[in-house]
This record gives sequence, C-alpha cells and structure tokens, in this order.
Amino acid sequence: MKYLCLGYYDADTFDTLSAQEQEAIARECQPFDATLDESGQLLAVASLRYREAVTLRPRNGKPSRIDGPFAEAKEVIGSFFIIEADDLDDAIRVAALHPAANWGEHLGFAIEVRPIEFLEPMQPLTDN
Repeated sequence: MKYLCLGYYDADTFDTLSAQEQEAIARECQPFDATLDESGQLLAVASLRYREAVTLRPRNGKPSRIDGPFAEAKEVIGSFFIIEADDLDDAIRVAALHPAANWGEHLGFAIEVRPIEFLEPMQPLTDN
C-alpha cells in the first residue's frame, strides 16, 4: 500500500529564520530521506514552495487563476513524501521517524499520513 505523507509548517514563523537556519533544518531531513530510500520504502520526496503557489478554480467552464495557495492557513504544506508500507500502522511508524514528527514544534511542524491509490504507475521524475 502507498501512503502520502504531508509535511506541514508555519510559513510566517519559518520566514523569520535566517537562510542558514532554514538550510540546517533541510539538512536534518536528508539522512531520513537517504535511510528511507535505501530501505526501498521511499517512492518520492519533494519540498514545496509556498509563496509561489497558484490555484486554478473552474469559473464559467474555464480555469480561473488565483495567486497563492487555495486555503488560508497558519500551517501549510511544505513538503511531501510517498512511501510503501504494509498498512497504516507501518506507515505511521515510518513517518514518525521523520524529524518533523519529532522536533520543530515552535515552527508548527507536523506530518499527516494518508493512504493513496494510483490510477497509473508512477513514472520517474526528471529535472527540467
């Protein structure tokens, strides 16, 4: 079974950190990603840029562009990873190893775990 793990954070608080502090946090996640990749359970991982989001909503049968994320929220999605796990308990066990599940409370860190189904097999991502 595949699970989508969404990494949340408080964007306004995170923006008060220096570039060096932000980079240090990203470096904390890299060993987790590497270990999970070596285990064969990691299918994809990515960071998301919050301030550059665009939402498309249907209006009169056509897409209408809204700059910014769809929902106004204190905690926003800043990353995701997709894992292969035996069941929800196994997925929770794996996600609980991520640094954002263990520290960063003052930054609003959280991991949400959701079971997913693919309609088509995933293709490898390529850099553009």
